[in-house]
Amino acid sequence: MKKSSLISIGAVVAASALLLTGCAASGGGASASRACVILPDTESSPRWESNDRPALEKALTDAGYEADIQNAGGDTAKYATIADQQLAKGCGVMVLVDLQGAGVTVAEKAKAAGIPVVAYDRPIAGADYYVSFDNEGVGAIQGQCILDGLTAAGKDPKTAVVVYMGGDAADGNAKMFHDGAVSVMEAAGIKPAAEPAGVWDGAKSATNFEQALTSLGGKVDAVWVANDTNAAGVITILDKNGLTVPTSGQDASPAGLGNVLLGKQTCTVWKPASVEAGAAADVIIKLLKGETITAGKTTADGVPYIAVTPTKVGKDNVIDVVTAGDVTAADLCVGDVAAACTAAGIK
Repeated sequence: MKKSSLISIGAVVAASALLLTGCAASGGGASASRACVILPDTESSPRWESNDRPALEKALTDAGYEADIQNAGGDTAKYATIADQQLAKGCGVMVLVDLQGAGVTVAEKAKAAGIPVVAYDRPIAGADYYVSFDNEGVGAIQGQCILDGLTAAGKDPKTAVVVYMGGDAADGNAKMFHDGAVSVMEAAGIKPAAEPAGVWDGAKSATNFEQALTSLGGKVDAVWVANDTNAAGVITILDKNGLTVPTSGQDASPAGLGNVLLGKQTCTVWKPASVEAGAAADVIIKLLKGETITAGKTTADGVPYIAVTPTKVGKDNVIDVVTAGDVTAADLCVGDVAAACTAAGIK
């Protein structure tokens, strides 16, 4: 992360812990042992239902707490309705993955009711804690993949035609991914030849990239892409035009890992849901118990930030994701990817 956005937070955390101890204790009854969680959708990434939901539920229930986990399905109105229903039932802690800014209003309501708020994976203004992977670190891994790919292809970064395909600007993480990637790429002399508006949508990314490619006369040397879903859309257009260039992603999804094995995507970034959910569960359980929480960083707006280290995945370590159980061979090794799995020792 950028050093300028981080400050020492010992005093902040100590003070906020005292305040939140009172908040968590004030709920009383069954609601004080319930963690209310809102996931954003199923479209931006398969991770929310496949990985995060079961990981969070297991961590919390194993510790003896109730986990009320619901998905807004990409609908901000539904997000608000779920929150109102959860708050009416009672929550000891509110855990929110933001959806187009809807988390801000819910966080305000929860805090007004004396309920501490944990922003999970995506930052939310006014949250009490933020638990996520090191998002600028994710971007830095992606940027290095692009740089390494250009070098391997014998391309000079200073003259390479590179397109930037970022995430939705409404998601605070998107800027951090972008900034982390830029910190590596542009330090090496890369400049964006085109940069369409960011989205978290594979089909829209395909359309946006195709328009950018057309504007560049069909020439591109690399594409920085913020996640695997968007990368899959970009790759359909590259395939259509008979092109294979360095392309990044993240989430270590079956589609992303498959594209890595096929040589169509240079890397993805593995963010094990069990690790992130474990870090979040630790914070949630401490809040429910009224215990002190420490964090090593803060966000730019001063929210204590528990940052988890991500992992780069290329062809040589796709098997690690399967071995860890975050993706099954059955889901990954289908169609054209089956032979690539065999070659990589994945069964």
